Amino acid sequence: MGASSSSSVIPPAPESGSPLPSTPSPSVTAAGAAAAFRPSAVPSSPSTDSGTAKDATLSPSEDTGPGTFEDLHRKCKDIFPVPFEGAKLVINKGLSNHFQICHNLTMSVLQPSGYKFGCTYVGTKQFGPSEAYPVLMAEGDLGGNLNATAVHHLTKAVRCRAVTQFQGNKCMAAQLTSDYKGRDFVASLTLSNVDCLNGSGVIVGQYLQNVTQRLALGAELLYQVGPTVPGNQFTVCSLGGRYTGDKYQLSTSLTPMAGGLHVCYYQKANDSLQIGVELEGSLRTQECTATIGYQLELPKANVAFRGQLDSNWCIGAVMEKKLPPLPFTFALSAFANHVKGACRFGVGLIVG
Repeated sequence: MGASSSSSVIPPAPESGSPLPSTPSPSVTAAGAAAAFRPSAVPSSPSTDSGTAKDATLSPSEDTGPGTFEDLHRKCKDIFPVPFEGAKLVINKGLSNHFQICHNLTMSVLQPSGYKFGCTYVGTKQFGPSEAYPVLMAEGDLGGNLNATAVHHLTKAVRCRAVTQFQGNKCMAAQLTSDYKGRDFVASLTLSNVDCLNGSGVIVGQYLQNVTQRLALGAELLYQVGPTVPGNQFTVCSLGGRYTGDKYQLSTSLTPMAGGLHVCYYQKANDSLQIGVELEGSLRTQECTATIGYQLELPKANVAFRGQLDSNWCIGAVMEKKLPPLPFTFALSAFANHVKGACRFGVGLIVG
């Protein structure tokens, strides 16, 4: 369910298979993939910020869409690093303006090591200088496991995304999301692991509305049914809001029935430094975690740093160094849990 509050309240659904793999937001995926395969005739332009969504009925300069509810906290969460362990080699190769392949080789102690092959196809239907559809992505390994994602704009206002996960010859999880973008609102409907024969599945409805140019308010309603669910069914409602300033953003989501609170604050200190603070708590589990993170970019040195520290005394950092004129990016990662006395390190090379 992305970064929305539903991801934290949906319990495992054994009757429908394992949870879906973590996938990028459809807007970010489509825009990023389209930018990578943009035909040479189309001029390059920067991607839309994560905190907004491009309304196809408006020109980019007039766009006031609030984005999807699941991306409510994305501006802050994109700052935090994603530490990895071991060694990884990623080779990206563009075969044409619309097709790219990716080779991914990993060696790790904590996660299964091996080789993965991925491919991405971007269509010719243009919805902006940096967006083209459909976008088809798939990644598989030597064990027969496959993750696939398809994103397409059916109309200027309706975008659909389908995500599936296969293990061997069995479909373990499936999810279909549809977003409707109005002038100042976005409504989304998600169906996850729906099994009509066994009477199980998850339905999530989301709505985010621009109240003013800076303030957006919305809600999310989750309904899950299944034989392994307590009471065979349950419903969870979440409320959310986001206030955007010139160089800062404050977002919060509240789940009253589950006693959950999620607050994020983003601040752009200058052109090189961005800071984010995240607070997550739950009355039901009696737990609360605060995290502070930063992103520092040094364009002259072609270096980007990301780091974080939370209230559980866990610290993590990732450094990426571009090596021009070669299309190489060198990455170093470190993570330490001072309470458990555990640490892990990673090194990676990205080509292309």
